Amino acid sequence: MIETFYSKSFASDNHAGAHPSVIAAAGAANDGDAVPYGGDPWTDALDVRIRAEFGDAATNLVVLNGTGANMVGLSLMLGRRYEAVICPETAHIAGHEGGASERVLGVKLLTVPTPDGKLTPGDVTARLADPEDFNAVQPKVVSISQVTEIGTCYTLEEVTALAETVHANGMLLHMDGARLANAAAYLGCSLRALTTDAGVDVLSFGASKNGAMIGEAVVVLRPELAEGGSILRRQTLQLASKMRFVSAQISALLTDELWRRNAAHANAMARRLADAVEDLPGLTIRWPVQSNAVFASIPAEAAAVLQARFRFHVMDGAARWMTAFDTTPEDVDTFATAIRQALKG
Repeated sequence: MIETFYSKSFASDNHAGAHPSVIAAAGAANDGDAVPYGGDPWTDALDVRIRAEFGDAATNLVVLNGTGANMVGLSLMLGRRYEAVICPETAHIAGHEGGASERVLGVKLLTVPTPDGKLTPGDVTARLADPEDFNAVQPKVVSISQVTEIGTCYTLEEVTALAETVHANGMLLHMDGARLANAAAYLGCSLRALTTDAGVDVLSFGASKNGAMIGEAVVVLRPELAEGGSILRRQTLQLASKMRFVSAQISALLTDELWRRNAAHANAMARRLADAVEDLPGLTIRWPVQSNAVFASIPAEAAAVLQARFRFHVMDGAARWMTAFDTTPEDVDTFATAIRQALKG
């Protein structure tokens, strides 16, 4: 008899459903007719919430998904065809977006190997080119992910130091914030402290991994970069006709810090899982557990046994176990027990 998968997936927080408050907000937006393409009261209300979170100079561009958010955000920052983007080798834009940066934007990515998924000021300066060298592309943007693709978080000080180096060299700092909420929850800080105050120029604010059904927000923190944003959003196929339903969802997450509660819970469930298994023989936690991701090296045979019952990915030799806003302690304990049994063989 083939055993079915356990009901809760540990493969990605994208597998989770939507938070009830988000569903209710989208339902409430289904009240009569409204002007499309963002000319609606729900998007106006979201603009107000975005400015309250990120500062009065913030411009909000609602988009459909994370890859689209990165393409719109980066397109606002790149002005000439010979400009390039510096990013870690592990960056989502480099390895998980189907070559969108190269195909859609026509930009060269200058990737940097990192031990923990995080760029340092030294990594940035090492990739700078002589501006008089016509053989070399010229870096214009540095892109970082918060949380990184291996679950680690940049501290406030690390983001600030990067921004200072980036700006001192005439470049701009982009943040892929697909899990920005998880980082802010882990660090115990505001969204503004980790972005606007730290010197980020353009970011994406992730929603779909933290309780939304669909949609993200591109937040432009340097006003002069926002020019033409609406046209670029249309051109990159990210303009939602019935935008009110996306805006209402993101507003729900920004109401009474639902974003923080969801992210903090997901982080706590990852911590619970790591604490339950980190001392097991044959298992090694690869990187510090600072968000809602646990990366663990386990024998391939044990991983295969577990994957017959539980959904998760094995990436670069490490099992990646992701938790979400709706992961329960019982889900974690059931999975931890299964891991223990699989390692016993």
